Amino acid sequence: MTMHSDTPAPLTRERLRSILGGSAGNLVEWYDWYAYAAFTLYFAPRFFPGDDPTVELLQAAAVFALGFFMRPIGGWLMGVYSDRHGRKAGLTLSVTLMCAGSLLIAVTPSYASIGVAAPALLLTARLMQGLSVGGEYGASATYLSEIAGRNRRGFFASFQYVTLIGGQLLALGVLLALQATMSEAALEAWGWRIPFAIGGVLAVSVFWLRRGLLETESFENARTADRRSGLWALCREHPRESLTVLALTAGGTLAFYAYSIYMQKFLVNTSGFDRETASAINAASLFGFMLLQPLVGALSDRVGRKPLMVGFGVLGVAFTYPIFTTLEDVRDPWTAFAICFGALAIVSGYSAISGVVKAEMYPAHIRTLGVALPYALANAVFGGTAEYIALWFKNAGIERGFYWYVTAMIGVSLVTYLRMRDTRRHSLILED
Repeated sequence: MTMHSDTPAPLTRERLRSILGGSAGNLVEWYDWYAYAAFTLYFAPRFFPGDDPTVELLQAAAVFALGFFMRPIGGWLMGVYSDRHGRKAGLTLSVTLMCAGSLLIAVTPSYASIGVAAPALLLTARLMQGLSVGGEYGASATYLSEIAGRNRRGFFASFQYVTLIGGQLLALGVLLALQATMSEAALEAWGWRIPFAIGGVLAVSVFWLRRGLLETESFENARTADRRSGLWALCREHPRESLTVLALTAGGTLAFYAYSIYMQKFLVNTSGFDRETASAINAASLFGFMLLQPLVGALSDRVGRKPLMVGFGVLGVAFTYPIFTTLEDVRDPWTAFAICFGALAIVSGYSAISGVVKAEMYPAHIRTLGVALPYALANAVFGGTAEYIALWFKNAGIERGFYWYVTAMIGVSLVTYLRMRDTRRHSLILED
């Protein structure tokens, strides 16, 4: 059974089940991905032993960044696979790779046991996860955008970031639970393996869940046409759209990772909070951020996508530097939470609608690849390196250089938002 993406009928049980099923799988994918970042403070010494905690974090962050550089390859390979074999097939393949990567991290011995093979295996697992997430983003953004009705596309597509953030929160929740029930020594010795084992088991259940998803009618219609997805076709037929996706993603993804992934380390290394308090502040601000996504997505269905992205760009350029400099001297957890949540609220103008904006720019036969590959390239260059660059600036004694870097890249994206058309009014999904 297929569901037409533009049927203006009331939400059916089948459509709702498909949206929830795709979202649940996305949550587990992102939990597995973010578990690495959430537990870096604990496992970094086991794989990269040294005397300087910042250097240990730098090395672990480098592996995190390398995982991002596999995402364009995953976006390319699984984007083509999803366009040719179906969105459901692509989603199932991506979660299989994520499962394998998480289980490998869970069982890899420490540097003290097997020497340099330990970080090598960690890197291998992270590269597998990078391939997985590279394909996951494009497949899930395309699936949710196509399966939702015309008048609710922004709202339901926003659940991609709800589950993305939900996965991050789940990873932080596991971290907080383990911090509350285990000693610091036990967490550093072996407790950090628990979240990766949990992720591997959850991914197995999602594999079976995704096999039962509905396929979209957009894909079924595209499959009957004599047009095929591929890298050359993307470059030849849609160069402007692909460059637009690169540019609109650069500032948004950098801001998101600066305020979410890196913020936990910033609150510890710069603001001076202990690990538990920093994790709690990060989790609380992300929870509020998650709740904002459907509201912003629904708003985009009424006013359009472009005004919200422009709003993010303007506020991001104006307030990024003040946000970070203020947080440097904050010692009150509630004040830190308010600032972190405010920063993420600004990013919502990008995050809630980024997937649907990209999906609306491409025709169905090449949509998953068009969404996945340019996004993954920008995410690798700007998102995946955010934490490493921030720590590099700090280690070099010029930490505020990172604040200006984030501001500048949001400015680049702002120019793109101002120049592009509103995809809600010019959506190619309407033509499927």
